[in-house]
Amino acid sequence: MLLTKEAFGDDFTWGVATAAYQIEGASRDDGKGLSIWDVFVQKKNKIFQNHHGDTACDFYHRYVDDLHLMASLHIPNYRFSISWSRILPGGVGEVNPRGIDFYNRLIDLCLELGITPWVTLYHWDLPHALETKGGWTNRDIKEWFGQYVSICVRHFGDRVKNWIVLNEPTVFTAAGYFFGVHAPGRKGLDNFLAAVHHTALSQAHGARVIKSLQKDSHVGTTFSCSHVEPYTMREKDVVAARKADTLLNRLFVEPLLGMGYPTAEIKVLNRVERYMKQHDEKDLIFDMDFVGVQNYTREVVRHATFVPFLQAKIVSARKRNVELTSMNWEVYPESLYHILKKFQAYDNIPPLIITENGAAFTDQVEYNQVEDPRRLNYIQQAIEQVFRAKQEGVAVKGYFVWTFLDNFEWAEGYHPRFGLVYVDFKSQQRIVKSSGHWYADFLK
Repeated sequence: MLLTKEAFGDDFTWGVATAAYQIEGASRDDGKGLSIWDVFVQKKNKIFQNHHGDTACDFYHRYVDDLHLMASLHIPNYRFSISWSRILPGGVGEVNPRGIDFYNRLIDLCLELGITPWVTLYHWDLPHALETKGGWTNRDIKEWFGQYVSICVRHFGDRVKNWIVLNEPTVFTAAGYFFGVHAPGRKGLDNFLAAVHHTALSQAHGARVIKSLQKDSHVGTTFSCSHVEPYTMREKDVVAARKADTLLNRLFVEPLLGMGYPTAEIKVLNRVERYMKQHDEKDLIFDMDFVGVQNYTREVVRHATFVPFLQAKIVSARKRNVELTSMNWEVYPESLYHILKKFQAYDNIPPLIITENGAAFTDQVEYNQVEDPRRLNYIQQAIEQVFRAKQEGVAVKGYFVWTFLDNFEWAEGYHPRFGLVYVDFKSQQRIVKSSGHWYADFLK
C-alpha cells in the first residue's frame, strides 16, 4: 500500500518527539539543578558502558540549528519535554529564570519556523532534591508537581496549547521504583505501589491545573503500550498474558477513565489501597482531550510459576527467532494496530494520538550519508497500520516518530539509535538518514 499524508485528512497531526534529558545536555549549566538521572548515571554499571547524558546531543546549545534542520524536513509538530530541574532546581521554591528563558527561546523559534510545540511536562527527570524526600513515593509530590505545572503554564501557555502531562508512567514507576534499573534505582513492591498511586493522582491533578489556568488548552497524557499474546493457547499461558496485559497496558488508563485500578487480574494490586485516602478514587479521574499511546513491539508471555505476584514471564524475541531491533525488540509494526483497537474499545476514551513510535537499528555513515532501509520500512509499515485502524473507525488523530535525533537511550546509553537524524556524539555532526528524507518527502 502506498499511502500519502492526504489519505489521513487535514486534521491529522504529524510530528517528531524528543525528551529533555535524552538530548539537551548542559546538565549543570545556567542554574539547572540535578535530576534523578544526573545522579543515577554516576552509579557504576547501571548504564551501558557507563554512558551519561551530561552532553547528550548538546541540544541546549544547538537548538537553533536543530530546529532549522527540523523545519527543512517539513516537520510541522515537535513534541519535547521540559526539564523540571531546569525550571525549579530544588523541585519547588525558587524559579530559575535562565531555565525559563531557554524554553521561551525554544518555543518562540518553533513558532517562527512554523513548527507547533507539544510540551511534555514530565519525561522521567525528577529533580533529585525531591527524590531525597521520597520522590514519587511521597504523597506530597501531587502538590509539588501541580506547582511546577502551574509555573510552566503561566510562563509558556500564551504560546503553547498542546500539553502532555506524563510520559509512560508504567515504565518510570516499574523500572525506577520496582526493578531499580532506571533512576532513581529503587526496588520493591511497596515503593512501586506508592509511586503508582501518587503518579496516577498527579496525572489527573496536573491536567486539572492546566485547564484551570488555560481553558482552551489541549491536554493529554501518554501510555507505553505493548500488544500482548500468549505463548500457547494453554489456559495457564492465556492467564499469564492477561496479567501482563493488565500491568503493561491498563494500570494507569483505567483509573483515569473512572474504572479504578485493574485489581481483578492481579490481586497484589489491591495493596495500593494502603496509599489511598478519601476522595482519591474521584481525584484519579480526568476527562483528557486526547490519550497518547506509545508502541514499539509486541510481547509474547507464558506462565512462570516462580515469578512473584504475576506468575508470568515474557518470552524474549531472541528466543523466538524473530527479526530484532537494536533494543532486542521484535520488529512487529502490526502491534500498533492492535493497541489502537484495544484502547478504542474503552467506552469513554478520548481521541488517540500515537505520541511515540519508531525503531532502533545499527547505522553506518558512508560518504557522509546514512542509509537505513530497515527503519524506513518499519515506519512506513507502522503508518500503514495506523491507517488500517483509522479505516476501521478508530479515532486516531496523530503520529509522532520517536525520535528526531539519535540520543541517550536511558540504561542502554548511546548504543541504540532511533533517530531520523544521525548524531556523531563526539563531533556533534548531524546527518539526515534516508528515513528522515523519506519522512520529509511524505510530509511535504
